[in-house]
Amino acid sequence: MEINIWFWVIFNLFVLLMLALDLGVFHRKLHVVSVKEALSWTGVWITLALIFNVFVYYTFGETKALEFFTGYVIEKALSVDNIFVFVLIFTYFQIPAIYQHKVLFWGIIGALIMRIIFIFAGVALLEKFHFTIYIFGAILIFTGIKMLTEKDKKMEPDKNPVIKWFKKVMPTTNELHGDKFFVKKDNITYATPLFLVLIIVEITDLIFAVDSIPAILAVTQDHFIVYTSNVFAILGLRSLYFALAHVIERFKYLAVGLAAILVFVGAKMVMIDVYKIPIHLSLLVIVSILVISVVYSLYRTRDLPKK
Repeated sequence: MEINIWFWVIFNLFVLLMLALDLGVFHRKLHVVSVKEALSWTGVWITLALIFNVFVYYTFGETKALEFFTGYVIEKALSVDNIFVFVLIFTYFQIPAIYQHKVLFWGIIGALIMRIIFIFAGVALLEKFHFTIYIFGAILIFTGIKMLTEKDKKMEPDKNPVIKWFKKVMPTTNELHGDKFFVKKDNITYATPLFLVLIIVEITDLIFAVDSIPAILAVTQDHFIVYTSNVFAILGLRSLYFALAHVIERFKYLAVGLAAILVFVGAKMVMIDVYKIPIHLSLLVIVSILVISVVYSLYRTRDLPKK
């Protein structure tokens, strides 16, 4: 689908405007994001995504609208797995809630840049080398099976090779200095643990992008649809984190549903030249898996004490 350059310009201006409002107006002063505030912002981002979906429907047609919505649902669902990891990261480094929004804000900026690179590289590969669709599909199936078989996630950031390398080239402090990423002592610039957390958040998103980008490419290879659905899902990730962080244990079995979705879309890519699963059926399967895994999780954890 050929997209007028102005669609790209206007959409990216909208993204920049929302980011500016987020950091410069609504979160200009440091504060702990309450669950009520997080739920409100989550509702805002979902509403904006649905409004954009309506725009896609009337501008580009039903098929593109279904592709956007399916891609958005996949990315939104997979982003919940990011939240599990974010909780572990902030807990491990003992980052107070008041500083977490700043880390996630700049983490999102990095994630957007990385996703753009991944999206255009992935689409280019599929267009030039059709066989890569089987590789992407195999990666998703392997990741889904791995998610089903792996046990509790262990967080050991100090063993991360990137963090080890960074500490060798840049002196770091052992304690936080408010919301600062860097501090100066005796004319020497030190990185704070908050910056180390930002690095780990970026690495985490890079790892998740390896799964999520191929997953949406199983739905569509349209640059604009893939990009916009990704952006809406990522922009709403911070508010979703603060909304779910305190009750994330209630979604204990969601990982099983996410694994099943990855296996499904991976199988869809692998068998694309034999049978192309209709977008309507794909959406139905993905939404059904999500609903079942969420409902089952809430049912099985109904007796957990409320925080």
